[in-house]
Amino acid sequence: MLSHWVLDAIVHRPDLPLAPGGSLRLGLGLWNSLTSTLAVEFGLYAVGVWLYWKTTAARDRAGSIGFWALVTFLALIELANVLGPPPPSVAAVTASAQAVWVLVAWGYWVDRHRKPVMAGGAAGK
Repeated sequence: MLSHWVLDAIVHRPDLPLAPGGSLRLGLGLWNSLTSTLAVEFGLYAVGVWLYWKTTAARDRAGSIGFWALVTFLALIELANVLGPPPPSVAAVTASAQAVWVLVAWGYWVDRHRKPVMAGGAAGK
């Protein structure tokens, strides 16, 4: 998709072709700066967390504690991915990729313990 290419062009080094088979390659190289990468990624993450938090309300303690635990855990995983050593093997990459499904289940569980908040501030049923 074009939107994906535009986002890739922001972060990639100049290696993205402008057109199939073309020789012109583009990229702003955001990933060349660890500080900029973390600022953009955590900035976008914070916006997403804030939007979800403002448009939902906890139904119970699980919806509150579980939400903040998931938010914290995901942030720690990102820091470990960016600042930690590379994976030791292909098997480790495969195992961690399969473990992502635990995060999907955790997110689903948290969402089941939250409810939408209406525009006027009233909680949805």
